Amino acid sequence: MNKFEKLGLSEELLKSINELGFEKPTPIQENIIPVILEGYDVIGQAQTGTGKTLAFSSILLTNLKERKKKPQAYILSPTRELTMQIHEELKKLGKYSSLRFACVYGGSGIEKQIKSIKKGVDIVVGTPGRMMDLMRRKVLQLDEVSYVVLDEADEMLNMGFTDSINAILADVPQERNTLLFSATMSPEIARISKKYLRDAK
Repeated sequence: MNKFEKLGLSEELLKSINELGFEKPTPIQENIIPVILEGYDVIGQAQTGTGKTLAFSSILLTNLKERKKKPQAYILSPTRELTMQIHEELKKLGKYSSLRFACVYGGSGIEKQIKSIKKGVDIVVGTPGRMMDLMRRKVLQLDEVSYVVLDEADEMLNMGFTDSINAILADVPQERNTLLFSATMSPEIARISKKYLRDAK
């Protein structure tokens, strides 16, 4: 038996996980997936390569069932490279899902990104700067967002994205889950967690 089956994930997702050859959850996946499925916000201290992308992607692909007109989840990531990497993993894990994904970042044509969002998208992965740009243009809207993931939050703060993160978190609905992952727990990470996360585990 694949040990992921004990975590409460959707059948479609488990099918993808089996095909990708994942048999046993990493410690962060095993510890954090059940907590988020119970509806808690989380702070995960995790280095790159510990399997956190699969952890938060699994939650989104299990809990977001129906397509909507506006995005249901935002995943914020510090760099173009990591954003593309997360998007690729989402597509592989979401092979049997009807949800739609978009990847947005600077240094690439914004018109193409706008076009893909206007077709309809459920999960947006992007860098904070490009996300803010698309929000200012009224292309990305926040009122139906039920999950916000901050991946490598410490890196985003180090790169000067504090204002963008604050602006996005201040505008998303109160009834949403926030999942924060960081390699380090700085005072600024603690401040953001205290201000925007509810009953975090």
